[in-house]
Amino acid sequence: MPVGLFRVCLLVITAIVNHPLFFPKENGTVPENMEEIIQKMKEREESLRLEQLRLEQEIADQEAAQRALEKAAVVVEESKEEKVRWDMWTALSMVIFLLIELWRQDFQEGNWQDIGGEEDDMAVLGKAFKGVAFPDKAVLASFYEKRILGTTGDMARMREMVEGFADDLLEALRSVCNRDADMEVEDCVGVGSMYENWRVRKPFVCDLIVPFAPPEPYCFRCQTWCSGDSFPPDEQGYGTIKVCRADEDVTSCICDKTKLGEDMLCLLHSQVSSTRPSSEMEDLLCFKNTQYLDADQVMKWFQIAVTKAWNRISHKYEFDLSFSLLDSPGALKIKFKSGKSIAFNLTPVVQYENSDVYFISHFPRSGLAADITSSTHWFLTFAVYERRFIQLVSKTLPANACHVSCLQILSFLHGKQCSLTGPSGLTNYHLKTVLLHLLQARPSQDWAPEKLEARLQDMLKFLEKCLHEKKLYHFFIGNGKVPAELAFPIIFQRAEPLNLFRPFVLRRDIYRKMVDTFHEMLRNMSALINEYTVHIPLAHTNGIRKE
Repeated sequence: MPVGLFRVCLLVITAIVNHPLFFPKENGTVPENMEEIIQKMKEREESLRLEQLRLEQEIADQEAAQRALEKAAVVVEESKEEKVRWDMWTALSMVIFLLIELWRQDFQEGNWQDIGGEEDDMAVLGKAFKGVAFPDKAVLASFYEKRILGTTGDMARMREMVEGFADDLLEALRSVCNRDADMEVEDCVGVGSMYENWRVRKPFVCDLIVPFAPPEPYCFRCQTWCSGDSFPPDEQGYGTIKVCRADEDVTSCICDKTKLGEDMLCLLHSQVSSTRPSSEMEDLLCFKNTQYLDADQVMKWFQIAVTKAWNRISHKYEFDLSFSLLDSPGALKIKFKSGKSIAFNLTPVVQYENSDVYFISHFPRSGLAADITSSTHWFLTFAVYERRFIQLVSKTLPANACHVSCLQILSFLHGKQCSLTGPSGLTNYHLKTVLLHLLQARPSQDWAPEKLEARLQDMLKFLEKCLHEKKLYHFFIGNGKVPAELAFPIIFQRAEPLNLFRPFVLRRDIYRKMVDTFHEMLRNMSALINEYTVHIPLAHTNGIRKE
């Protein structure tokens, strides 16, 4: 018992001694540590909360970016689908357009399968020929013999007379010119219908071109639309002529294109030769403040020189000489005391390099160069080569070939129609171009004299096709099949073909007038021919027959 009581007392005493209230200072650190721990726990909780917010913001931004990418991908996909649909419709439209164009060309080729075909059925000539009574061989032969053959002798006599007088006039012109300052005039060259023996309508007019060159030490340097220089589409077929010193290399030296310093000197050109006074260039018939030959200045110079030359030799002749057109450099008229007159054109030209292509500024009685944009732009004429080509082909044709006869008859009909309804855009040069194309396309035996009727139909057929398409290409420009015997410049053979009907594409009034004139000529053809034909039995005038 005492031992048990002692143990109880000892336990109570130990509990009392270990009670925290008995040692407040020793145990005071416990509450302070707890607060620090709590504060740290709060700070950790706050940092965790901020980190959570940051992570939530990043997740939200990533989701927004993902949604934007998905939306952009959808837009791109939709645009691709739209582009594919648009490309599909564009391609489909182009295919339809090409099919229509091919069908149109096939349809035209069905009507114009061969420009030199032998078919005589008028139905293949197009709508314009429906109901047209085409003269037969007997009527055409009688018309040609009565109306055209008789003019050949007159043309020969007139050519001889005009050429003799022109040579005398040019010789006098050289004598009145200053050899050291004026242009040097060469011998004249006959071109056109009078020298190709197909002119039929009076008055007969001889066309003569007169090449000229500048005095020494100058020379002409020619630039054409197909020589690499930039020319607008409406100036195709034109060129410019630059007056330079013979020792001046305009292709390699840039002293005239770049401003040199005052202390710099061009080693190729002296200061005297590089700066030319404006008056000197004007004396060389250049446009003001340029080195380019001016067509108007050339016209004035030539008219004055011809007038002086005539005054020197007028006492030798018993006729008067005058200018019939003041806007043409050499449209001259000889007036005899009897009242008769002879007209001829003496036109100054510039030779292109060493060829027989010439720069010409004025075409009397022709619309070839009617719309010259500037007096420094000169039109190119291939008249000499055209004459040589006809002469060359004629040597391969049968005797008394009908090629010239076809052109004469068509020219006569066109001239008669223009006298009734007024002039149109269609000219004799267009008709000659048609003949040149057919001469190259058809074999030689097709031009036998008995095939006059068929070949005349071919010319009308080809001309109607060109009018319908508004395309008649220049025979030489862009034609790679020009005979090598002509020595034709290769630069023009490689050029793009020149459409002679291009001016009429935008000028619909002139084009409409041209087409109407052609249709009227077809309808009046029989009446115009019968007017100049002796009576032919009716049995021979029963329309078109097979050959």
